[in-house]
Amino acid sequence: MTPNGATIRAFREARGHSLRSLAHLTDRHPSTIMRIEEGCRGATPETLRRIAAALEIPVEAITRERP
Repeated sequence: MTPNGATIRAFREARGHSLRSLAHLTDRHPSTIMRIEEGCRGATPETLRRIAAALEIPVEAITRERP
């Protein structure tokens, strides 16, 4: 499974988080979050779990099957 960057961004914005605040909550660099959201890079399962936990959603809500 791969991260769905647009969905991550939508959840982040809906919850009022900036890139910087989500990065802080996930212990990742803001540029990492930005590149995941833009679809420029993938994410490890651990990073996806951290993002989902910070956004208070299931991991399945921010992933998609690989084509």
